[in-house]
Amino acid sequence: MMQRRRLTPSGLEIAPLVLGGNVFGWTADEATSFRLLDAFVDAGLDMIDTADAYSLWVPGNQGGESEAIIGKWLAQGGKRGKVLITTKVGVDIREKSAAGAGKPCLGADYILWEAEESLRRLRTDYIDLYLAHRDDESTPLDETLEAFDRLVTQGKVRAIGASNFTADRLAKAREISRNNGLAIYETLQPLYNLYDRADFEQELQEFCVQEDIGVTPYFSLGCGFLTGKYRTMADLEGKPRGYRVKEMLNDRGLRILQTLDTTAAELGATPAQVALAWLMAQPGITAPIASATSLEQMADLVASNRLEIPAELLEKLDQASA
Repeated sequence: MMQRRRLTPSGLEIAPLVLGGNVFGWTADEATSFRLLDAFVDAGLDMIDTADAYSLWVPGNQGGESEAIIGKWLAQGGKRGKVLITTKVGVDIREKSAAGAGKPCLGADYILWEAEESLRRLRTDYIDLYLAHRDDESTPLDETLEAFDRLVTQGKVRAIGASNFTADRLAKAREISRNNGLAIYETLQPLYNLYDRADFEQELQEFCVQEDIGVTPYFSLGCGFLTGKYRTMADLEGKPRGYRVKEMLNDRGLRILQTLDTTAAELGATPAQVALAWLMAQPGITAPIASATSLEQMADLVASNRLEIPAELLEKLDQASA
């Protein structure tokens, strides 16, 4: 039986991999998304991550497309009790920019309004984990936390967390919650993977371990780079995240890919499985978030849960990505 991991002190427990819903309504259409969701649950996994801003960056989209697809899937009957839904608020989807992302917005009125919109799109009466998507330093932390606390008190949200917060801002927010008896950020969703290590490991990792904060990192496969499918600039042509992966095609990135290749060959696995298993083995990590756009990719993700990397191979990966 798959070992579940405690995500929050208040009681949320999850399987060791979270399904990223950022591709739903973007690189995975509705029918494909339904197949992926079914396969995910059939594999014994249970947490689905989305956001109101997914997929705001796609031409013609307004935000909420991913939530709407998940909601339609949930409405098929009997599915809500099998999954945990985490969604996010904090990017103002009313003000789409040329880059496709709104400005940070964690004002109380916006949170309370957008929570209702997310519940409507998801076709559910509660959100298991509601995250502040991006820190909004223009809004007082206590205003944001009071709004989240109201949603928890109303039973519309079970627990709250933060995404893209620094250790200092997360610590200040948690102190305000403790001092005022408000709902507290119990989880963190940071950028963290074999390539992007510095920001999380510098301060956040130790803080999260000490404070017993559940961590579900995003971009766990580095926008696909750590699967090994992008090795030259030519591989990026026409790819939706080519701009992001382009930054990784350097000596360090290629060294990481080579070590993933040799480790995967030794373990009879794939680079993607090794990259995810490495994350699962890191201190403080509850479960990485990873996306799939095909059933083949989903099978690869699921297999990572069964992979254990020996200590000496973990060390080689650490050295290659240092």
